[in-house]
Amino acid sequence: MTEPPGPLRVGIVHYVNSRPLARGLIGGGGRPRLLCERLAPAAIADRLAAGTLDVGLLPSIELARISDLAVLPGLAIAATHEVRSVLLVSQVPVREIRSVALDENSRTSAALVRLLLADRYGLTPATRPAAADLDAMLATADAALLIGDPALAVPRERFVVLDLAGEWLEETGLPFVFAVWAARAEVADRVPVERFRASLEAGLGELDAIVAETAAETGLAPAVLHDYYTRNLSYRMDAAAQAGLAEFLARARARGLAPAGPPLRFLAAARV
Repeated sequence: MTEPPGPLRVGIVHYVNSRPLARGLIGGGGRPRLLCERLAPAAIADRLAAGTLDVGLLPSIELARISDLAVLPGLAIAATHEVRSVLLVSQVPVREIRSVALDENSRTSAALVRLLLADRYGLTPATRPAAADLDAMLATADAALLIGDPALAVPRERFVVLDLAGEWLEETGLPFVFAVWAARAEVADRVPVERFRASLEAGLGELDAIVAETAAETGLAPAVLHDYYTRNLSYRMDAAAQAGLAEFLARARARGLAPAGPPLRFLAAARV
């Protein structure tokens, strides 16, 4: 008798922006069983590449770097205007930036900031990875790229701040997709796509509870979090967002920030 396959190993970004997407997945009940872990975005990419995760909330740049992935359709962490949690924070005017410390957890935003500084401002500053500590980053660089929860806490009145999703919109007229659910090819036929969609619906239906829980954990004001979840973030990948994703990957490849690769592959949405 053939043994049933084991649980699907699912990586969820540990920032608060993933909470509506993942609300219905935590606990992992049903079949196939889901074994969920909260991880940094870079760790999810590395573990999907290594085969120690089956499905992950993947930084979008990694779709061009990791082979044999399939994207779950219709779902994303995206922004149609300013995103608030992906910032270039500078202590000098933008056109004077000569060095940038990059949040070591960032992959997509690290590529995006290079693209935007080059395309919009004609800049190619020196970059280096760093822990997400704004004061320490700015002690050795003109500017710092912060993503996720640390970016939400930046005292904007003290710095020159660029919201990268807002800059992307001005540059291209398109939404920006920061992350997508992606699955390794060998488990694609087992991924319950509709359960991931239902998870988002559960999260949106319980948004007040998510806001209250997150405010208690982070100290961020409930009004700020509600605005973040409902105005700054978009969790649905429509045709415009998909076009934005394709444009980003094309620009990243053109600047040598990602290898050439096959077109994006999307899973069918019938599995539950």
